[in-house]
Amino acid sequence: MAVSEEECSSTKSRSASNNGARYLAKCVLRGSVVLQVVHGHFRSPTSNDIVFGKETSLELVIIGEDGIVQSVCEQAVFGTIKDLAVLHWKERFHYQNPQMQGRDLLVAVSDSGKLSLLRFCNEMHRFFPVTHVQLSSPGNLRNQLGRMLAIDSNSHISKFGDGNGERLEGDFLVSMERSWSCSYQFAFMNHGCFIATSAYEDRLAMFSISMATSSDIIDKRIFYPSEIEGDSGIARSVHRTSIDGTVWSMCFISKDLTQPSRGYNPVLAIILNRRGAVLTELVLLEWAIIENTVRAISQYAESGHLAHSIVEVPHSYGFAFMFRIGDALLMDLRDAHNPCCVYRTSFDILPTSVEQNFVEESCRVHDGDEDGIFNVAASALLELKDYVAKGDDPMNIDSDSGIVKSSSKHVYALSWEPGNEKNSRMMFCVDTGELFMIEISFDSDGPRVNLSDCLYRGLSCKALLWVAGGFLAALVEMGDGMVLQLEQGRLVHRSPIQNIAPILDMAVVDCHDEEHDQMFACCGVTPEGSLRIIRSGISLEKLLRTAPIYQGITGIWTIKMKVSDSYHSFLVLSFVEETRVLSVGLSFTDVTDSVGFQPDVSTLACGIVDDGLLVQIHRNGVKLCLPTTVAHPDGIPLSCPICTSWFPENISISLGAVGYNSIVVATSSPCFIYILGVRSVSAYQYEIYEMQHVRLQNEVSCISIPHKHFDKKPSFFLNNLVGNSCAAALLIGVNIGRIFVIGTHKPSVEILSFLPDEGLRILASGAISLTNTLGTAVSGCIPQDVRLVLVDRFYVLSGLRNGMLLRFELPAASMVFSSELSSHSPSVSSCSVNDADNTLSNMMVPNSIGPQMCAINISEETNINSPVNLQLIAIRRIGITPVFLVPLSDSLEADIIALSDRPWLLQSARHSLSYTSISFQPSTHVTPVSSIECPMGILFVAENSLHLVEMVHSKRLNVQKFFLGGTPRKVLYHSESRLLLVMRTELNQDTYSSDICCVDPLSGSLLSSFKLELGETGKSMELVRVVNEQVLVVGTSLSSGPAMMPSGEAESTKGRLIVLCLEHMQNSDSGSMTFCSKAGLSSQRTSPFREIVGYAAEQLSGSSLCSSPDDTSCDGVRLEESEAWQLRLAYTTTWPGMVLSICPYLDRYFLASAGNSFYVCGFPNDNPQRVRRFSVGRTRFMIISLTAHFTRIAVGDCRDGVVFYSYHEDSKKLEQLYCDPEQRLVADCILMDVDTAVVSDRKGSIAVLSCSNHFEDNASPECNLTLKCSYYMGEIAMSIKKGSFSYKLPADDILKGCDGSNAIIDFSENSIMASTLLGSIIMFIAISREEHELLEAVQARLVVHPLTAPILGNDHNEFRSRESPVRKAGVPKILDGDMLAQFLELTNMQQEAVLALPLGSLEKVTSSSKQALPSPISVNRVVQLLERIHYALN
Repeated sequence: MAVSEEECSSTKSRSASNNGARYLAKCVLRGSVVLQVVHGHFRSPTSNDIVFGKETSLELVIIGEDGIVQSVCEQAVFGTIKDLAVLHWKERFHYQNPQMQGRDLLVAVSDSGKLSLLRFCNEMHRFFPVTHVQLSSPGNLRNQLGRMLAIDSNSHISKFGDGNGERLEGDFLVSMERSWSCSYQFAFMNHGCFIATSAYEDRLAMFSISMATSSDIIDKRIFYPSEIEGDSGIARSVHRTSIDGTVWSMCFISKDLTQPSRGYNPVLAIILNRRGAVLTELVLLEWAIIENTVRAISQYAESGHLAHSIVEVPHSYGFAFMFRIGDALLMDLRDAHNPCCVYRTSFDILPTSVEQNFVEESCRVHDGDEDGIFNVAASALLELKDYVAKGDDPMNIDSDSGIVKSSSKHVYALSWEPGNEKNSRMMFCVDTGELFMIEISFDSDGPRVNLSDCLYRGLSCKALLWVAGGFLAALVEMGDGMVLQLEQGRLVHRSPIQNIAPILDMAVVDCHDEEHDQMFACCGVTPEGSLRIIRSGISLEKLLRTAPIYQGITGIWTIKMKVSDSYHSFLVLSFVEETRVLSVGLSFTDVTDSVGFQPDVSTLACGIVDDGLLVQIHRNGVKLCLPTTVAHPDGIPLSCPICTSWFPENISISLGAVGYNSIVVATSSPCFIYILGVRSVSAYQYEIYEMQHVRLQNEVSCISIPHKHFDKKPSFFLNNLVGNSCAAALLIGVNIGRIFVIGTHKPSVEILSFLPDEGLRILASGAISLTNTLGTAVSGCIPQDVRLVLVDRFYVLSGLRNGMLLRFELPAASMVFSSELSSHSPSVSSCSVNDADNTLSNMMVPNSIGPQMCAINISEETNINSPVNLQLIAIRRIGITPVFLVPLSDSLEADIIALSDRPWLLQSARHSLSYTSISFQPSTHVTPVSSIECPMGILFVAENSLHLVEMVHSKRLNVQKFFLGGTPRKVLYHSESRLLLVMRTELNQDTYSSDICCVDPLSGSLLSSFKLELGETGKSMELVRVVNEQVLVVGTSLSSGPAMMPSGEAESTKGRLIVLCLEHMQNSDSGSMTFCSKAGLSSQRTSPFREIVGYAAEQLSGSSLCSSPDDTSCDGVRLEESEAWQLRLAYTTTWPGMVLSICPYLDRYFLASAGNSFYVCGFPNDNPQRVRRFSVGRTRFMIISLTAHFTRIAVGDCRDGVVFYSYHEDSKKLEQLYCDPEQRLVADCILMDVDTAVVSDRKGSIAVLSCSNHFEDNASPECNLTLKCSYYMGEIAMSIKKGSFSYKLPADDILKGCDGSNAIIDFSENSIMASTLLGSIIMFIAISREEHELLEAVQARLVVHPLTAPILGNDHNEFRSRESPVRKAGVPKILDGDMLAQFLELTNMQQEAVLALPLGSLEKVTSSSKQALPSPISVNRVVQLLERIHYALN
């Protein structure tokens, strides 16, 4: 195929730039799947802490009084957590560290092969290891110890219980044999807790915990069967023992310590599935302390049901529940030699109770994926990730062998009530999602068991945790969890627990051409499938959250006592029929009576008109108040506040605003606007008087009075603003203190000035006229809020009721305001103007007064008597609810919070505005609150609570959820329609189970869908260009069952290739909004899409789109994504195999795979109604992925890895060029350039492969790709894309002018983004060789330093290189950004200590690093580099 020299050279340069790329991996969003949940007193003896085990990270959270989960901290463990338990502190425990007294320890087992005891360090705000016990070699083999945990601390804790209730603390009295030695007697006297851990098969170990201060915390240990010393980690043949088989569950059986006994030998109950047996059995093992042996003392088995777990009943001393498929047995194990069943509960006849708010459809395992990865239970994906030993087939993950299928109900999760020692109560969830409660009581007749009705029905839970306050945390594996509360015998939903896993596909999109990517991710499975929008935002530090007692808030404001005060004095809360005033300080005290505000009305607006003069506007009138010293030290020294009021005649006030020395109120029906003033009558006596009122043609929708103070010097602004004018102009003054802005129902925005001698004057006006493509006016364009702001010039911002934000600008030769202030404040005017007959229109007589000036630049052609037309220069949809604009200070330059259904921060940034998402939940109201203790506070109203927060100088990812139903499999962004195309499967419909739907990315609304045939399942889809339009090519499966055999070969199946055209629905009367230049309005200056989200600044220079006055190419540009589009069938054909992958190729072809074949296809004569296959290529096994870059094709084989191909157009043949050097279970693959591929596999690794060292002329099918680098994530990345969440802050513009700032990192080109089944998002960032060498040496020190080493005892180098071939000399590592980020959390002294570690004691570092790095390494140099990386991502 002929390639132009220009294309070839550009390709080679791109390839060369990537060949030397070195990567740093950073997790920007941690996984959300909770596999283990425990709670205890980790931070202090009184804290109620909950720990979520998320396989690769630990998160410590609390549940507030309102039932909302609040995260305290989250940390990576640099390993894989297998199980968690809690070692509760007891009074007889004596730790060597006094800070550990009264605090519980977290016990963990992991793939490190170690048993780890962890404590929480409040200073470092994270967990640290207390000790590690080596159990086996690192890895996930079935016979390696460390699969599950059980703890007996004489408090009846086990893996399945919550283990956090108060336990009986009897005296530890034992009678000891005379033959015992004194030393052994002392050691045994101090035993009080035992830990057991098992492998999947054949093996277990037990440990005793020492309570003596002078000994190790692990006192004694025993392995069963016994190990040869030094050979504990070696897999060997196991002789037949009492646990010859798979251990499914285990727990300790406690004894009553108050009863006489010859000694305390712990008894462990296990559920065992012996090799070859169909059913499981209960086996009781005893650890004989004296002989130091483990022996089986009894076993129990019943025919019929399969037992799967066992859990001890707290405070029962010998009773345990054994759960089976279909029932539960209460076992009496007090006599461990003779176990017996005393009560049986059948789950097949469980009582039911149906409520309307219950979710009727339970979660089920979804249908087969392209390679059958979802054919097994969810736990096989997310928990039971045991990659088998050598010789086993890795494709066994697709096998159903060993899975017992039954229609009977069985328990999925359970938790015991904490603190109840009289009657033990347990909450459990069955596989149908129903929650029940069992209560066990004991009397002289024996145990009594009471089973409740169904308390709640929802999704089946992976884990349950019953905590204090009656709250129940219910964790779902593939959907959002929830917090429930037990009230009056029912479970009530309190709040969700977000879980975005699994992420099956993602689209990284710059929706508005804003140079800021956001991710649209397909998350969850049926029935809870959803689309999540993930974008970067500003982090907030949460300082205070009140109880949810603030229902019905209609407004919230903060007021200063004096205009010049630095801090706010009062917080005003308006309710539907009430107003409360709180003092701002350490505690918010109600001072309503001392302030004087009327408490029995709803406040419309309030503020300060002068020092000590507060104004309240309500529907009936305006009230002026002088607070007393009880409310504020600067108040009047009287017992009661002094108040005066003004009332309109026979009319109600609809809205108002308060400014310095000015009050403006408006009415509706009839529409009047009143200008009010305040004057002094005598000492402490003031009156409100009417200065003017006029009747309006249109009702006022909002009013804003700008503050007169500017932060910067007058000369700076005057020179700057005049310099930006198009021509020299005459300056005509207008008093800045008399300016206000209104929005009307016309709809329009208008800038008005009021002069006592002349009345009202319109200075500028801008009509709002938005239409859709059919010419219909867009509804909801009435301004909800309006503000005058100053950036490089003055703008008017208007938030509309339909969720849009408009920005108007004064023409270049028009109006600017100087900040020149008079040396003294003007006195309150005594003039009164009453002109009821005047009608305020768009034409008024001009006036000018005052020393405080607002300058108007007027050219010769300008009519001074006419108001200036405001130019609508930018439109931005920020939500779907009305937009409120709340400045964070009184300055016109202040940052503004734009509050819609989600909050945004508007900031000035180098001649423009930037829009940044704020990482906070949906809120109804917001106001700044400044106090001595919290000078930069912000108060949000959300979920009936007040949230006091502060913005911090960091960023985080926001996640927004759109519920879709079914299982969303694929997502694409269609740029022309600005819609998302989502493929859904497993829909619960009678006529179809899969479809492709069009989704509005703003509201999540499903606008239209194309339904596949009944029994047909969508598998793949891609947008392909045909001339000037894009068509959607869809691949499906017409066969049920898996796509391939366990060996990786394709099954004999059928599929369908479908071509769909996306077109307008002509019969729709609601479509996308367009901005059309109307008569009477100036033509637009810039594209309406230049408003920038993120920290990137919007561009308003002359080089912006449509900057020329004569350029009309932007007229009619679509502003909204909600236009109705439909998918029309253009072509369909049946193929021999499931069509699992589709990829566009060279802008005129597309690639599609079916089975182990892939085809180069095209549209003859550019007709989308015809598809022709030009060439075919074949691999040995099922093709999982297809990707292309320019002429290069990369094929992902499910076993042979990645294969490079090239297509020759002249001969219409495919040529195989390079092969993967290793067998690889490909999950996804992308091409960074023609030579470099990035591939993720099913074992949790990601690798970079390249052919840059080969010459294509000498290539042959035997040529292998070169492994450039690899990284073990511990999570399966099902989707990898180019792109990033990086963006600049406004401060970056300043940094560029500083020394050394040229190293600001841009990740947009060579970054890789991976999303995983556990819900993580991991970024792979390309860095330079010098940066890599520096950070590699720092990482080598961090992985061994006690403050930063992996807390579960993993060898960091072994973990990150797992599932990868042996590293070759000179192959660079992919650096661990999570490990390096810990360096920034250390103090300066700790950082110096880390860098001072000698290289000789560290893991191997490349020789080039050793030679190039200076010694010692500069702390500042490392910090600056890490901060730039951390700054751009976090």
